[in-house]
Amino acid sequence: MNATVSTPLSTSSTSLTSMIDLGHIDELARRLSNLVPPAMRTNGFEDLREELQENFKSVLQAGLAKLDLVTREEFEVQRAVLLRTREKLDALQRTVAELEGARAAQAAPPQA
Repeated sequence: MNATVSTPLSTSSTSLTSMIDLGHIDELARRLSNLVPPAMRTNGFEDLREELQENFKSVLQAGLAKLDLVTREEFEVQRAVLLRTREKLDALQRTVAELEGARAAQAAPPQA
């Protein structure tokens, strides 16, 4: 699944759900349905197992749709923005420190 937990951006849950690899959800639903006791997997209970698998899949999809997830691409874009912002902040802090140092040097009384 190419999604990362984060704060919501402009992505609607519908478009995000369509980006989530449904193969992973199907595999997890199959695994869950395989946890059904063996006696219930035979003797006419095949329909029950298939119904459980579909229910597991639906519940998983609904649960994922409710989460505030962003795609990996959106996460990387925000990460790049944060890095650029940090670089600018560091540069501004260096500039302020230099200006404060120059001002302190000008304000200091000349020593003779």
